Amino acid sequence: MEINWVIIGIVVAVLIVLIVLITKKNQSEKKKLTDLLNNDFKKAEENEPDFDNVSER
Repeated sequence: MEINWVIIGIVVAVLIVLIVLITKKNQSEKKKLTDLLNNDFKKAEENEPDFDNVSER
């Protein structure tokens, strides 16, 4: 039984290309998510009451 090295080489090359593409896509999605989470916050308005520092009545 003879091993067909050409077919094995093509399959390995396709797998390597696929892994590289998935890794690059994942890194770009990670960067987008990080930017979204870093910039997605509600700024406190000046006229909102601060309930933590209100003395008990």
